Amino acid sequence: MKHYYLFLVIILFNSCQYFEKQVPSEKELLQKELKSINWKEVDEYPSVVDCEKIENKTQRQQCFFEVLTQLIQEKLSVDTLSVLYPELDTIEVKVTVFPNATMQFEPQFPKDSVAYDRIKIDSILKARLVDFPKVNPAIKRGIPVKTQFILPVILKVE
Repeated sequence: MKHYYLFLVIILFNSCQYFEKQVPSEKELLQKELKSINWKEVDEYPSVVDCEKIENKTQRQQCFFEVLTQLIQEKLSVDTLSVLYPELDTIEVKVTVFPNATMQFEPQFPKDSVAYDRIKIDSILKARLVDFPKVNPAIKRGIPVKTQFILPVILKVE
């Protein structure tokens, strides 16, 4: 009977090592999580109040782009841009939405273009593209992030 108790105690002590699990290090877990994140996309795109009620992510993004493009076109349609540059019918505007909900606009020109006075067009854009409605910044994992995109803005609608 003593042998059985001794045998049972030996099995009990040896079996404890089977319950030990290797815990991955904090750095390994962090690296694995960082690799799994798609840094090129956001969870929620920037949005304005008019587009908040749309549930579909793609439709909400499209709504935001349409509203923003329309607002930019309205603000630039009353300006001298079409008078100064009659051949300029579309301009690409790089829009940056910062985490604090502020926006920045930069005109984008072809690299070989010398036909336009970039400084003058940039100053017209900066003067006209103010007082936009509140824009909610993009969200990535619950944190507001900076986003950039290029919008083609039609200056002449005939």
